[in-house]
Amino acid sequence: MINFSSFFRLIKSLKTTQWQILAGPILILMILAMMVLPLAPFFLDIFFTFNIALSIIILLVSMFTRHTLDFTAFPTILLFSTLLRLALNVASTRVVFLKGHTGTNAAGKVIESFGHFLVGGNFAIGIVVFIILVIINFMVITKGATRIAEVGARFILDAMPGKQMAIDADLNAGLIGEEQAKKRRIKITQEADFYGSMDGASKFVRGDAIAGILIMIINIFGGLIIGLIQHNMLLNKAIEVYTLLTIGDGLVAQIPALVISTAAGVIVTRVSTDQNVGEQIVSQLFYNPQVILLSAIVLGVLGLVPGMPNIIFLIFTLLLFILSWWLYEQQYFSEKKILNSNNKYKLIQDSISEASWNDVGLEDQIRIELGYNLTPMTDIHQKDNLLDKIRIIRKKIAQDIGFLPPLVHVKNNINLSGNTYYIFIKGVKVGKGKCFYGRFIAINSGRETESLPFEKIKEPTFGLSGYWIDENFKNEAQKKGYSVIDSSTVISTHLNILIYNHINELFGRQEAQQLLEHINVKMPKLTDNLIPDLINLTVFHKVLKNLLLEHVPIRDMRTILETLSEYADTQKDPNELTSIVRISLRKIIMQKLFHKRNIIEIIGLESNLEQLLLNSLTSGNYTIEPTLSETLLIKTKEAIKKQLIMNAPLVLLVNHPLRYCLSRFLRQSFPELTVLSHMEISGIKKIKITNIIGKN
Repeated sequence: MINFSSFFRLIKSLKTTQWQILAGPILILMILAMMVLPLAPFFLDIFFTFNIALSIIILLVSMFTRHTLDFTAFPTILLFSTLLRLALNVASTRVVFLKGHTGTNAAGKVIESFGHFLVGGNFAIGIVVFIILVIINFMVITKGATRIAEVGARFILDAMPGKQMAIDADLNAGLIGEEQAKKRRIKITQEADFYGSMDGASKFVRGDAIAGILIMIINIFGGLIIGLIQHNMLLNKAIEVYTLLTIGDGLVAQIPALVISTAAGVIVTRVSTDQNVGEQIVSQLFYNPQVILLSAIVLGVLGLVPGMPNIIFLIFTLLLFILSWWLYEQQYFSEKKILNSNNKYKLIQDSISEASWNDVGLEDQIRIELGYNLTPMTDIHQKDNLLDKIRIIRKKIAQDIGFLPPLVHVKNNINLSGNTYYIFIKGVKVGKGKCFYGRFIAINSGRETESLPFEKIKEPTFGLSGYWIDENFKNEAQKKGYSVIDSSTVISTHLNILIYNHINELFGRQEAQQLLEHINVKMPKLTDNLIPDLINLTVFHKVLKNLLLEHVPIRDMRTILETLSEYADTQKDPNELTSIVRISLRKIIMQKLFHKRNIIEIIGLESNLEQLLLNSLTSGNYTIEPTLSETLLIKTKEAIKKQLIMNAPLVLLVNHPLRYCLSRFLRQSFPELTVLSHMEISGIKKIKITNIIGKN
């Protein structure tokens, strides 16, 4: 016996997502059942009505979709809707052949209504209307949508390598994180899959249109044979009944097919923006009052020609004049409002007042000055604008280094040439370059196949060769192996490198205080009895600044504070404390310098030279005599060149007491060289001295 209570509990326990999982199989089974099992006319009416409603929903969803990937299920829905229409054709044909002799209502009210109401009961008109609908669907809409889908799929697939390289470039520059890069890669793959699926799915619609014609011909001739031979109907009666049923059946299937074909055309022809199709049409077609005015004048002239439908033409002329006037008023008041705002600002600026503290300007920590042609980059309404990329850079630096860098102020400078930008740190110009808004820079990646027909330039960040290219040349440049980057990314990448190079200058006393307050909230016990009991804020700031000067991240504040707490009681010199903290952070330093290297290939000091330098330190003299310093610089330069040829890290390993002195001395001439002490080397890796400074 069936346990109904258990059955209903099972139904209740199904979640919404489980119903969604079952929707596809249920729909397929329903379609197959319609093809095999005979359906009563009442159920035919239900399914035909459902088919019409489904086609309307699909069209409206495609109209309101803002981005192509918002409707990725469309190719599959296209397949299901095509199968549904064909299954309905099979089911209705069976009913027409079995019961058509009983009259035009044999296959249900929907088919009868389409056969009588839409074509006035005249089968000749019905055949003509049906053929016209099929021609419109097959020759115009479906053919155009198929071609666009084919071209779109080809271009999307061709552009995939370039898009992947652009993502890798943003990731390497620190503009995006690994998670965001992963999402963008998935989006590119989904876009390629969607257009590839649309290329194939559009063939379903073309096949459906051809099948509609064949089914109509088969139904008419099959119905006539059945009516004349099996049911002994008169010829004119058989023609009237079976032709009207066939035409009604064809129209009730072809009209939804035409709607869904239109939806397919809308999906593949639209350009992804933040507007749906209706908003795009209205905002781009009816925005210029001059165009509407000229259209009204032309239509008015035609309306005055004798013999033309003058009243209708003149009514539309009047409507266009009203629309043109309304658009002009909207633009006029908008411009007037901006002008009044500017005049008010000018009056305030022109007013004479006494000097005050408001006239004293404090220097920005980080500032970017843009020429007038580059100001559109700061438009917050644009996707991936410069301000958004600067926010990403600050967030990435905060995560990598361990403190929040100062705000970046972006301002216009009318004294700069239109495409020039300057980057300042604490009022000092540390970088500049040229950029062209709306264009892209194609950088030599080492994989390029040929040169580009543009002026060759050097990109401002790393000095790599490249070309400023137009947007319509972007895909071609990517196909030729160039890394293509937009103009705002050029400036943000340059800013990112300069901030990293001057990170110690940006870590001031205020930043140290803010970091300490943040630690007190997160880990209050770490700072107990340390600041200001053992060391003051000045020493704490100096230690962290020394670490940043040598590009050591300060993220591991737990280790730093624990080390200071242990040694600050006996050691007060910030430089000595920095050396002690570096030993505690040796794993981070090693990971940063020798990531994924099993053998540490480094530069060493010749033993006699090292002893000579140690003797100078023990005697209390922290300066290197001129002759020795000159020799040391020459030999170090030679060793660095050899390391670069070997593609080995630029790291010098010295005795621990020498590390701070040599690091400070060599940093002025070789900022890219890192000086390590033996105590900072982790014993996990093998050490290989590839070059020795001072060896003849």
